[in-house]
Amino acid sequence: MAEVYYFVSDLHVGGDEQLQEAEFESEFVAFLEQLEERDEDAELIILGDAFGLWEFTEVEGLAKFDLLVENHQALFEQLRATGERIEITLIPGNHDAELAGYSAYVERLAAYNVTLDAALSLEREVAGRTVWIEHGMQRDPNNRMPDFGNPRANPLGYFVNRHITSKAGQLSGHGKYNWLKDIQSMTPLEEIPMWILSNYYYREMSPVLRYAALPFLLLFNVSVLYLAVLLLEGSGVLGTQLVTDATTAFLRRLGLAGDLVEFVFAVNAAVVVLLTVISIPLYFLVRDVKRTLERFDLLATDPVAEERDAAYLDAARDVFAEHSDAAVFVYGHTHRASLKWLGERVVVNTGTWLKRLHRVQPRIGILPPIYRPSFRLNYFRISEQGGDVLVEYETVEKEARRELSLLQRLLAERRPPDPEIPERTTIEWSPDDRVESAVREADAGRSVDRRSVDSRSDGDRTGR
Repeated sequence: MAEVYYFVSDLHVGGDEQLQEAEFESEFVAFLEQLEERDEDAELIILGDAFGLWEFTEVEGLAKFDLLVENHQALFEQLRATGERIEITLIPGNHDAELAGYSAYVERLAAYNVTLDAALSLEREVAGRTVWIEHGMQRDPNNRMPDFGNPRANPLGYFVNRHITSKAGQLSGHGKYNWLKDIQSMTPLEEIPMWILSNYYYREMSPVLRYAALPFLLLFNVSVLYLAVLLLEGSGVLGTQLVTDATTAFLRRLGLAGDLVEFVFAVNAAVVVLLTVISIPLYFLVRDVKRTLERFDLLATDPVAEERDAAYLDAARDVFAEHSDAAVFVYGHTHRASLKWLGERVVVNTGTWLKRLHRVQPRIGILPPIYRPSFRLNYFRISEQGGDVLVEYETVEKEARRELSLLQRLLAERRPPDPEIPERTTIEWSPDDRVESAVREADAGRSVDRRSVDSRSDGDRTGR
């Protein structure tokens, strides 16, 4: 039993062609080197989706592992070196669930000093309390494994990755910019169509078309406002044409540029009128289709990704109810690092080491949204401090490549800041709680030295 535990997840190393690139690999190797050098009785637990085995479509079985080693030799050699100093445990996630389906993977990973524990969940003990560990795919209806350990029993998410994500990796290099491979960073899945539209407009569209359409899109909102003023003046509501006369006079002074702006206003006004006419019957059609989909329970009613974390909070409540001594519920899968309190216990999401894409709106016009890239490389460290459980959060600095075009940088709003996660969080356990838990364990037939439980001191709570 180790004294210190490190947690990471969702590396997604590997896949067809362009998906083989792991932009964070040097940072993760450096992290492993640090663990190797530290004088600690530690265990590193990689809780799922270490590898993107779903994203391999041109090879099968253990040949996927051979490709992983061939393409990421530095990573596997550092795993071997770090594993000689500390224990490294890996559990499967959904993207590498077949690790649990072939026993040969145990031997292959052991050659690099990685222990494969083909379980849905693990438990570790810190300060006499349980730390519950799982990947989290079983809480996700689209990725729940119907028969965990059976490589032929796969959820809906498998087929999405097999036919979409893998194909994106194969095709990404054919684009003007190598962007399609980043589809694996796009969450939630509902964002993918808009993300593709955005990249088409800003990266793949002919520059002639893009910049010819740009003034119409940039001035669309102004055109709508100008049309509204025209209608109000024409109907006599304003009682004067002061605004339009002033606007026309100003544009006349601009010469050719003013004539072009006036032309844009006219075209946009015609488009607005046309869209208004079409939208009336379209509204009733869309409403009827929506009601039909709801009747057949085919319409997603929870499109906001953050709201889906409720399933994991419910799962944590169940675990805490069943394990009275549990202090921390650790999971990954959703790629959104977080630390949340549930009463006197903590729920931790380990996030991802993949690139993250943040949707931001253009400052003006009706242009497609822009997806700002960033990284939040991180890990959690859990240990004992003064008889309590200490959860520490660390980040590894990495700047995303300068991928946005000049137009995108000019138009894009700043991305929203990441949710704050405290660097240190202490989970206290009062002497009375310790005794009560010990009694429950003894009643359940578990051997517990009550005197040692009573003698532990209480610490100060921090980070809450």
